[in-house]
Amino acid sequence: MTTTIESPQTVNSATSDGFLQTVDLLKRFDDVVAVDSVNLTIEKGEIFALLGSSGCGKSTLLRMLAGFETPTSGRVLLGGADMVNIPPYDRPVNMMFQSYALFPHLSVWDNVAFGLKREGLAKDVIASRVNTMLDLVQLGAYAKRKPHQLSGGQQQRVALARSLAKKPKLLLLDEPLGALDKKLREETQFELVNIIESVGVTCVMVTHDQEEAMAMASRIAVMSHGRVLQVGTPHEIYEYPNCRFVADFIGQANLFDGQLAVEAADRSEIETPEGMIYIDHPTAGYVGQPVSVAVRPEKINISKQKPDGQFANVFAGKVLEIAYFGSYNTYVVQLPNGKQVKVMSANYLRFESSDITWEDEVFFWWPAEAAVVLTH
Repeated sequence: MTTTIESPQTVNSATSDGFLQTVDLLKRFDDVVAVDSVNLTIEKGEIFALLGSSGCGKSTLLRMLAGFETPTSGRVLLGGADMVNIPPYDRPVNMMFQSYALFPHLSVWDNVAFGLKREGLAKDVIASRVNTMLDLVQLGAYAKRKPHQLSGGQQQRVALARSLAKKPKLLLLDEPLGALDKKLREETQFELVNIIESVGVTCVMVTHDQEEAMAMASRIAVMSHGRVLQVGTPHEIYEYPNCRFVADFIGQANLFDGQLAVEAADRSEIETPEGMIYIDHPTAGYVGQPVSVAVRPEKINISKQKPDGQFANVFAGKVLEIAYFGSYNTYVVQLPNGKQVKVMSANYLRFESSDITWEDEVFFWWPAEAAVVLTH
């Protein structure tokens, strides 16, 4: 596949009528640009993730969707209506915070009912909706308990039930699983997705955890320094990153810098300090163009013997580090010029099957279709 690189503004321009759109959304705090002219289109019923490291602007963007921050310029369209001048309490939007913000003195039932009571709904309507929400999150038996009597995962589901009880058109999740331990977080991801999908609400979530975004979202926007660099499905973001930052931020990637030496109809060759790298498709670039080649560690083969019949993308080096992660091993191999390359090898058998150890001279290689060429 040829990776065509566009500017962030072009990549993420709102080109279709989505349920939720941000149009040239900008937020400044004094001289600091927190969100830089972001254009997004999110479809109805979609679970959409804003992913990036701390300080990239994702939480500020979420708060503008909720109405807690006023944009410096730009628009937020929900179902075609501009939300910018509508206060948070009048928007058909609900936000679930990382801390859950449950009322400690209220029961689970009353926590879920709180917003409905504030709206002045009839008691029978409130009771019906609260009971439906508690059944949805499988907490009907815990209705009379206080939040401190629940586990972290149960508190998270109470907060979700409260957010959904008012039937918002848009649900915003700010690091929804950040307060849970790793194992519980992984178990809750699918449960949370199933609940959101069963209700059919459109959802935008903020996370710095790439695995969480990949597991839960139908599409992901990768952000850095206030800008959206790439939007795509988890598969598109991982397999076809459009720039060095995305390739390096999502998962792990070995990056080789060089220049385009051959550009043919059926292949490309990139000259790097480590050697020539062969790609099985044209790059739409020009000879002499500076480029980077990204190769995922799990797509690289490693052996103490030079592979038979493999002539392209074969390199030799010395094993510096080995890490055992149960389902796979990670090897750090140093090339003669000092560059270090990470290789992942799956563990298929219970007993030790690899004869590679520290300081071994090894060969590693990958097929021509495994790499992605990046021009910025």
